[in-house]
Amino acid sequence: MIVQLHSARSSTHVVEQDPRWAAVLARDPSADGSFVYAVKTTGVYCHPSSSSRHPHAGNVEFFNTPEAAEAAGYRPSRRASPDHTAMAARRATLVADACRYIETAPSMPTLTELAARAAMSPPHFHRVFKAETGLTPKSYADAHRAAKMRVKLGHTNSITDAIYDVGFGSNSRFYEASDRMLGMRPKDYRAGGANTQIHFAVGECSLGSILVAQSERGVCAILMGDDPDRLVRDLQDQFPRAALVGGDADFERLIAEVVGFVESPSIGLNLPLDVQGTAFQQRVWQALLEIPAGTTATYTEIALRIGMPTAIRAVASACGANRLAVAIPCHRVVRRDGSLSGYRWGVDRKRQLLEREASG
Repeated sequence: MIVQLHSARSSTHVVEQDPRWAAVLARDPSADGSFVYAVKTTGVYCHPSSSSRHPHAGNVEFFNTPEAAEAAGYRPSRRASPDHTAMAARRATLVADACRYIETAPSMPTLTELAARAAMSPPHFHRVFKAETGLTPKSYADAHRAAKMRVKLGHTNSITDAIYDVGFGSNSRFYEASDRMLGMRPKDYRAGGANTQIHFAVGECSLGSILVAQSERGVCAILMGDDPDRLVRDLQDQFPRAALVGGDADFERLIAEVVGFVESPSIGLNLPLDVQGTAFQQRVWQALLEIPAGTTATYTEIALRIGMPTAIRAVASACGANRLAVAIPCHRVVRRDGSLSGYRWGVDRKRQLLEREASG
């Protein structure tokens, strides 16, 4: 009996000294997602902010994830679902606030600064932000600045003015990142792609004509249609002053790889991509990349995954803005009732792509 009493006291002391216990006692919402606590006497587990009555510390066991708690034999408490819903809403609100702060800050906030605003540790905030948006805070800030820079370069005669307007503290910092942001030198971007070479080739597949174009950074366009000349004109419209160069033998192998994937999706496709879009579009496109082949997601589900449940129409617009057919699988997004909605390259092509993926 004395040994058992000593063991219980020791267990209580260990839990009480654990900083996670303080978060439980405070019902701290910022700790949600970093761990759960389980109660040995009831066999249930809860999130730190749970409104459940606090258990005795000696009966508590901590787990990093709900899955780990369930593997140990615990079940979610009756309050787990409403608690988790409230937790998700809080996280979405915190991340939305961080996004607005990044967009309006005169310079890129540090991870520590963003985490402090959300009352989280930097590592935990980083995980929460990426889970909600599909991007790291830095990637989100880079995408937002790149979008602003593209707009500024189209409406100003001064590259220097544009650099400072979007929050770069010096010319050198911008030019270090300009190729990654714009895919080319800023003066060439302003000139519609002047001095830039884009290699391309047009092939044929069972879905019609297909154009693949590649910049120095990666594949920048995969277009499908019935008219090869129209596809080339579409590419010219994007960069009217770029030097479009017909692909050589090596490039022909690239288009053969894309055509092979269209015909047999099970072989997979792994290409370096030159993806340029707004921060929101990149969040949507990242969510599309996470839809497994052979399955679909609704526009509503994508909006929920990026933490913006009311942005259903904006999600549809981002899908329509995708210029990388099959590489970024916007064909896997359907309406809520499962029907196929508009597809940039035709609903019939969308149907055939889905049927091929479903058949393995």
